[in-house]
Amino acid sequence: MKRFTDLLFATILILLLSPIFLLLSIFILIDSKGGVFFLQDRIGLNRKKFRIIKFRTMVKNAESTGTGIFTNKNDDRITNFGNFLRKYSLDELPQIFNVFKGEMSIVGPRPPVLFHPYKIDQYPEEYVKRFNFKPGITGLAQISGRTNITWEERFVFDLKYINNYSILLDVKILFTTVKNIFKKIEVYPSEEYIKNNHKN
Repeated sequence: MKRFTDLLFATILILLLSPIFLLLSIFILIDSKGGVFFLQDRIGLNRKKFRIIKFRTMVKNAESTGTGIFTNKNDDRITNFGNFLRKYSLDELPQIFNVFKGEMSIVGPRPPVLFHPYKIDQYPEEYVKRFNFKPGITGLAQISGRTNITWEERFVFDLKYINNYSILLDVKILFTTVKNIFKKIEVYPSEEYIKNNHKN
């Protein structure tokens, strides 16, 4: 049922949002040098690697400069249009294609990068269960703290989601996600969070 719902929603959204995708792509190309999309390897279902798709919001090769995978509201690597995309979470829209391909779900634990907070094969046993679910575009952790909670805190929310999963819970998370976007919930982690979690 979850896969059927994901595929149905992804198909409808791709068809409806195609003109918006095209428009946003044009603005990204006009605003700065580089491609339209940002592709990054993430850990998915059963700890298998997949490539997540987002709209590019930063300068080319941004991950290899500054604070790496961490960003803040004053990060000069973020492009002008990229800041707008992040403000309304529009950079996340292309993940609909990951959902269509079966690599992600609309709702589920967010997929971490291969090397943070742990390497792909070094996760503590109590956290491995979160990889029994497909990663999601949004999830319980995202509506419960988003950027300023530690990965360990996120894992607690992820496990709570898995242990209490229902379609109704997915619907609740989706509605709360949309509400948070329009409430303009802070999308950047605090400088203190970056300082405490950034690994050189």
